[in-house]
Amino acid sequence: MGETNESRLEQARREVSPRKLQKQMAIASAACTVFGREGYARASVDALAAAAGVSTRTLYNHFPGGKAQLFQAVVTWTSSEVRDAQLARLHAVLDPERPPHPTDLERDLVSLARAFTGLMTDYANHFALVRHIHAEADHVPPEVLRAWLEAGPEPVGRALTEAMTHLEDAGLLDLHGDASLAASHFSALTAHRIVQTTHYGVMPLAEAETDRLTRGAVAAFLRAYGAR
Repeated sequence: MGETNESRLEQARREVSPRKLQKQMAIASAACTVFGREGYARASVDALAAAAGVSTRTLYNHFPGGKAQLFQAVVTWTSSEVRDAQLARLHAVLDPERPPHPTDLERDLVSLARAFTGLMTDYANHFALVRHIHAEADHVPPEVLRAWLEAGPEPVGRALTEAMTHLEDAGLLDLHGDASLAASHFSALTAHRIVQTTHYGVMPLAEAETDRLTRGAVAAFLRAYGAR
């Protein structure tokens, strides 16, 4: 199997000196704010360098691919952070080592959905990038889109699929032969309305409304996939 963008990035990090890596992370951190505010297409190399307090020459010394390479580094870095947070919350709620309780399934799924959508507040800079990725997909280089998917959404999707399969094995769900599709339906039902209404967390909903939307989404999911 081919090496992923994420593993290549990790290899590159190991090959650079700690001082150079520290500088790269400082540039990437500043760039995250600029990209989150301006988007990919509008952010200029001059603005990115200025935000990091370096010259454009220094920026290119650390990121020879310029804006595209820097954006990929930022997206991969923040996606990895959010992925780890999502996986921690998934395992805390639906621990594969702990037998699920039938009477608690709806409660647990609501808790999981709330934990996932709550990350939009905890990782606001990352979700600002995601908002721009969706808005500017035709301007973002394909390799950057692939790096983002490999770093975050795809491994989380696989883990959620495994969790759904575990629930089916316990007799709590009927996934109709397609665990991956069921997992994607769970994500879409529990997140889409909240993501769209809040613009990826920029305009938070009242707690009662978030709870209403989440409980309704989980109830709809269980009507489609609950064990008969």
